[in-house]
Amino acid sequence: MPFVFEKLLVYQKAISFADNICTLTRDLPRSYFFLANQLNRAALSIAANIAEGNGRFTKADRRNFFGIARGSVQECVPLLELAARQGLLESKGHEQLKADLEEIAKMISGLINGLERRKT
Repeated sequence: MPFVFEKLLVYQKAISFADNICTLTRDLPRSYFFLANQLNRAALSIAANIAEGNGRFTKADRRNFFGIARGSVQECVPLLELAARQGLLESKGHEQLKADLEEIAKMISGLINGLERRKT
């Protein structure tokens, strides 16, 4: 039986994004290890914080972890920009990954706004 958060579309998209980043960074030159490492950590942090937030009981705790997830989305943006500027990422791939991040960010904001509307 899956955990409740595994049914969330935003979690599924965040895991897919992290998986895409793993694939992208797998073959980067060793001289870009710092960038690959930070990008992988930030990408995984999105899904991990959505999952952890869903495991919390208080609204404040959930909001905090969802906020961290949204911050990790923002962290990925300059990392992808640098990868593109260094020629490690094609323009089309860069645009798609940024579009994925925008969608995930909006969905996380929806999670946070949904918490605010709940009475308990």
